[in-house]
Amino acid sequence: MQTLTLANIYELQGLKEEALEIYKEILKKDPLNSDAKIAVRRLSGMRKKFLNVNTEMKEFFVKMEANVEFNEFERWLLKSWN
Repeated sequence: MQTLTLANIYELQGLKEEALEIYKEILKKDPLNSDAKIAVRRLSGMRKKFLNVNTEMKEFFVKMEANVEFNEFERWLLKSWN
């Protein structure tokens, strides 16, 4: 039986293609299933693209290792929200 739970388990195990197929099958039976819709978008790479991403800070975030860097990034985030 193909269920959201089984698809979630596959996804957590890294079996993305198998999970995607289950989500698609769920949508065929229940086109209004919002959990399956979100999962299909997520696994299909159809996420909304964000405009004006600060690529410099994105790279900094991905590569940070030291507490000083975490603190600097946190300050930048707080400043950006104001």
